Amino acid sequence: MAIEEENKVICGRLSALRECMKEEGIDYYMMPTADFHNSEYVNDYFKVREYFCGFSGSNGTLLVWQEGAGLWTDGRYFIQAQSELEGTGVKLFRMLDEGVPTLEEFLAENMEKGQTLGFDGRVVSCRDGKRLEERLQEKKIRFVYEKDLAEKIWKDRPPFPAGKVVSLSEELAGKNTWDKRKEVMEKVLAEGADSLLLTKLDDLMWLFNIRGCDVECNPVAMSYGFLTSKEAVLFIQTSALEPETAAYLAGQKITVKEYSRILPYLESLPEGQRVMVDDRYCSYALYRTLSSRQTLVERKNPTELLKAVKNPVELAHMEEIYLKDSVALTKFIYWLKTNIGKQEITEITAADYLERLRREIPECQDLSFPSISAYGANAAMMHYEPTLKNHAVLKPEGFYLIDSGGQYLGGTTDVTRTVSLGTLSAELKKHYTLVAAGMLQLSNAHWIYGCTGRNLDILARQPLWEIDMDYKCGTGHGVGYMLNVHEGPQNMRWRFTEGMAEAVIEAGMDISDEPGIYVEGRYGIRIENIMVAENDVKNEYGQFMHFKTLTWVPLDKDAIDVNYLDERQRTMLKEYQRKVYEKVSPYLTKEEAAWLKRETE
Repeated sequence: MAIEEENKVICGRLSALRECMKEEGIDYYMMPTADFHNSEYVNDYFKVREYFCGFSGSNGTLLVWQEGAGLWTDGRYFIQAQSELEGTGVKLFRMLDEGVPTLEEFLAENMEKGQTLGFDGRVVSCRDGKRLEERLQEKKIRFVYEKDLAEKIWKDRPPFPAGKVVSLSEELAGKNTWDKRKEVMEKVLAEGADSLLLTKLDDLMWLFNIRGCDVECNPVAMSYGFLTSKEAVLFIQTSALEPETAAYLAGQKITVKEYSRILPYLESLPEGQRVMVDDRYCSYALYRTLSSRQTLVERKNPTELLKAVKNPVELAHMEEIYLKDSVALTKFIYWLKTNIGKQEITEITAADYLERLRREIPECQDLSFPSISAYGANAAMMHYEPTLKNHAVLKPEGFYLIDSGGQYLGGTTDVTRTVSLGTLSAELKKHYTLVAAGMLQLSNAHWIYGCTGRNLDILARQPLWEIDMDYKCGTGHGVGYMLNVHEGPQNMRWRFTEGMAEAVIEAGMDISDEPGIYVEGRYGIRIENIMVAENDVKNEYGQFMHFKTLTWVPLDKDAIDVNYLDERQRTMLKEYQRKVYEKVSPYLTKEEAAWLKRETE
């Protein structure tokens, strides 16, 4: 479909939505990027925001009113959103840019007293709903949160997800669900609550040692959990349970109820319970139901931190899987550099070749996210994804960026490399070298316990800040274990944002290290490794810590100008490249190993 025709379709959908809003008495209608659990990535059924505006990024909120529409998204997607929204009549609001109002500020300024704000309360978090209540209280704004207006308009909407659910062996999980539930309830009781409503999908998968397939590349199943000291109830689509999984859950004394019964179950609870909820992931609709009869203890899910600190079994499996994944990517880089200019390679065929290499690894189950395969200017869009209609052919010049990962029995991987395909300008070499220097500085960090990612982020950005450059995203995120490729509470970012998660880095936490440079319309550079925090020396000053690297893929020798590195950075580069050859070369062919030897010298 041509861009003009696509824009006509979007405009038609928005017109239909505005008519529906009139019928329902709704003045402004809000559509976030979320499912009933406020997940980062969602099943196609929940892509309502994308349906009505065409923006396909994983984060953004669309607001529609009779005279216009606006999309709020973060710096990862500015370039992509500007392109995808062009011609639709939807205005881009660049979050955190100077002078750009937040969604709440925009509503408070533009809504008139007594008007109505509509949204589907199942896909808006409790936290966001309460924030809107507080901000719009003075204008006596009425909330209509029982309406999913897309149901009336989206005639060919994909079916609600109900993929098969399997159980995970203790040999892979490293800890049984009994022990996990006991740890969780100890923390719940310590906070003065007597029960926990758990709504975050990857936390539920971790707690019950199960995995699903309801979200592309994310092995999660639509579910809820309700825990007390005496009982664990799992709300899940029973039709999705394999017989072995149903038997496993019964054997673990887990009461299984239909997913759709969560609301009636909460309504039937005796009044006066103290229920712990995490307002980031509990929906506004569930919050309103619970708060009318129960006392809510609003805390972060205790499962989040327990899940983030990987146990010894998980760490051992991860180390093995990351090496196998690194070998696959190294083989891919060799293939790419050897064949560029000799055969046609596109962003799609390159990503497909790497996926085939991953799927040759016996433990591989799937990709961990759709590969970001971007050549030249496309790499300036941080989360660019090529399509059959829109992709580039790689040429023997400039940079190609590949950000990809796999879901394995034994780990979830995420790695980015920017590969030189031929002649590079002095500017490209300088910028690649400084990005590499930042990545190496962070991976070689040595710090005292108590630091968060905000304390360490400067190590990755410092080489770029020195030349007055930066990147509009965080430097790092946690990675799940056979789960979501993005997980918290750990992260690596310099900016303080009210309400943003920030956590002390604990031994056993894994985190990505991915500085970059993105020049709109020209190129993008990102280098990403995954690391695990470990304890180091402990003395009278405290517990010191360091990172252990899991990713062993060579840095591009042809893209590095050592004149931009100081002596310590050169030493770090040499040591990393030496270890790459040492660890990866035994798994390569003779030709590949000879190339890697030259690449890492």
